[in-house]
Amino acid sequence: MQRLIPTLRRDQVAEGLISVINTLQICAKEISYRLHQGELAGVLGSTLDENIQGETQKKLDVLSNQLLKDILLENKFVRAVASEEEEGIVDGFADGKYLIAFDPLDGSSNIDINSMVGTIFSVLPAPTNERSGADMFLQPGHQQLMAGYVLYGPSTMLVFTTGKGLRVFTLDTTVGEFLLTDENLEIPTDTCEFAINMSNYRHWQPEMRSYIDDLLAGETGPRCKNFNMRWIAAMVADVHRVLCRGGLFTYPWDNRKPGKPYKLRLMYEGNPMAYLVEQAGGKAHSGEQRIMDIEPNDIHQRIGVILGSANEVDTCLSYLQGSQSKPSNV
Repeated sequence: MQRLIPTLRRDQVAEGLISVINTLQICAKEISYRLHQGELAGVLGSTLDENIQGETQKKLDVLSNQLLKDILLENKFVRAVASEEEEGIVDGFADGKYLIAFDPLDGSSNIDINSMVGTIFSVLPAPTNERSGADMFLQPGHQQLMAGYVLYGPSTMLVFTTGKGLRVFTLDTTVGEFLLTDENLEIPTDTCEFAINMSNYRHWQPEMRSYIDDLLAGETGPRCKNFNMRWIAAMVADVHRVLCRGGLFTYPWDNRKPGKPYKLRLMYEGNPMAYLVEQAGGKAHSGEQRIMDIEPNDIHQRIGVILGSANEVDTCLSYLQGSQSKPSNV
């Protein structure tokens, strides 16, 4: 099996990007080790602190965030990093070529039950103009140079793209190397699976409830086929399933917090996952526009997310946009 770095060199990926992904895989190995030690390493449970999002931090949230910052900022190609866990950015090398945005441990509520979690990352070009500080990161997703995630499950997997399709690497713990195990993943255009947090049903807009009602009605409903629901409560794991076998993942608008109707972050979750899904032939939409066309206004901006199998994303959007001819039997 092919190792990570030789695979990228074969594709003539820029040396700076190779250096960045090499640094990220070093972080991933360390986080994976700590996770798989679990209670033995004393890293389970919550801290007494909250992150910038107002969420209680897990011990491994803090540890993963610090590891990523410390190791990435030693890389001469990194201009600055932005983390979902922190209010502002952290500067690296003044002449660095790349900006790294990351969610250090997505799905961290799953840690204490030994379920799947992951690290999501996005790499943007450092601007050559006079933009500085957090403003450097305010670039639409289509300007990403690389994006991906590490899934810490029964095995540790690294999935990423540099704009030439998807590559999947699996950590071989016997040699401590990520080895290529799959490439050129393609999401089926049609599906009979969906992932959504049904406990929020009462908070959704009527059009989204109508769409889900028709999925649940199965073959006796207007869609004329049965659908299965899957929900792991970690975006990284739910999207990994979509990439592997198709499906629709959505975290839609809800009305619980006036002025803050969305949960997922554009920079740390929406853009990188949209890049991966589109590279696999799927679609990624906010409910209002293509995710990677959104012009960010804040590094912690939140958006709605609908992504996965192309035809099912279109069907969902036809409900949200009030189409008079909603597709059936798709």
